[in-house]
Amino acid sequence: MSIRFKKIILLIGDLAIFFISLAFVIYLRYPESFSEKFSLHFFPFSVILPFWLITLYIFNLYEQKILKNNADFFKTLFLSLLTSAFISISLFYLSPFFSIAPKTNLFLFLLSIFILETFWRQLFNLIAYHQYSNNLFLIGSSEASEKIFNFLEKNRQLGFSIKDWLKETQLKPHLKKIEEIILSKRIHTIVIAENSKKYLSEISSLYKRLNLNLDVINTNDFFEKIFQKVPLSEIKETWFLENIAGRRKTYDSSKKILETLFSLFLIIFLSPLFLIIYLLIKMLSSGPVIYSQTRIGRNEKEFTLYKFRTMKTDAEKNGAQWSSLNDPRLTKIGSLLRKTHLDELPQLFNVLKGEISFVGPRPERPEFVKSLKEIIPFYEIRHLVKPGVTGWAQINFRYGSSVEDAYEKLQYELYYIKHRSLIKDLGIIIKTIKTIFTSPK
Repeated sequence: MSIRFKKIILLIGDLAIFFISLAFVIYLRYPESFSEKFSLHFFPFSVILPFWLITLYIFNLYEQKILKNNADFFKTLFLSLLTSAFISISLFYLSPFFSIAPKTNLFLFLLSIFILETFWRQLFNLIAYHQYSNNLFLIGSSEASEKIFNFLEKNRQLGFSIKDWLKETQLKPHLKKIEEIILSKRIHTIVIAENSKKYLSEISSLYKRLNLNLDVINTNDFFEKIFQKVPLSEIKETWFLENIAGRRKTYDSSKKILETLFSLFLIIFLSPLFLIIYLLIKMLSSGPVIYSQTRIGRNEKEFTLYKFRTMKTDAEKNGAQWSSLNDPRLTKIGSLLRKTHLDELPQLFNVLKGEISFVGPRPERPEFVKSLKEIIPFYEIRHLVKPGVTGWAQINFRYGSSVEDAYEKLQYELYYIKHRSLIKDLGIIIKTIKTIFTSPK
């Protein structure tokens, strides 16, 4: 069972539970007039359905990495359902468009959803991960192979069971045993390391002779699939020619038009919030309200980035420094603005000017870019696209404050550059909502 298919099954199950809960409550309350009352409630409850699904998505409850039957998973599920319940109550009682304002029905519906959703997710995890396990065979050794092995051993819920692993030193003397391993251990997927491709011709002949339905994938692609980032230690220059080279004209032009219109709308719509933040900074700290800083953009061109000032005016009296999530140089109002990401609102003007996008790699300072290019391989590739207010690395990794963090984030940024699309951009923007309240681990 593929990861995508599992997500589809989860979605179908969530949809079924939503309407089963509604039907159950209506039948429980109005057994004599079920059809009439169900029709009355169907449309208002259908309106809140997308908000439920989006909330589940924001809380990563369609991501296989966290779907374990453990305390953290059930805590996340509870928080997502609680958020959905709050949204539902707000829509019913604050919106003038609904003809009903259910109290008892809504309470019973929410209770039914909580019970059934918890039971469904637990049942799905047990069935999908134990009955539909994908038997994996690792061939060759690499840093990526080690990470794949360690991760899958700790995350059995992903549905992969490592049945065997022939490392580089074991491979050549055991080539003839590969057929036996595939048959005896019922292998579904073979993951072969890049440095072991020299044996591919011999292995390929075995696949043809066995006539088995095997998936053969190289380590780098499988690493991407599991971790949703690029294994920087494994790739070479040819990888960029195969995966990154070339422009996406339709995507770029469509994105530019949409971002120009949306940034203009947000600037106008959020203008009262701009004014409130301006007054708070002015009253609670000394110095300029808007903080401007030189950053590196697309094709390594410099531009001026605008943010609401969150630090003391002498924050960099000793030169450029990495900023951290709980930086001691933050002002009191600055700490609040940083945690809620409201300090980044002036970047809407950078988006409107076309200097940055809503989604892309984080724009870094020239001082840091210069040093990181010397330390981290292929670091300059991140500048092939416009930087962003938010991005794939920002929603998947903690606040970066070191060279090691920059290395890790680059792997996510390269993954984004390879797979970027309007749909992916929309998903990143939606998931950014969660980072306003929590930081990625």
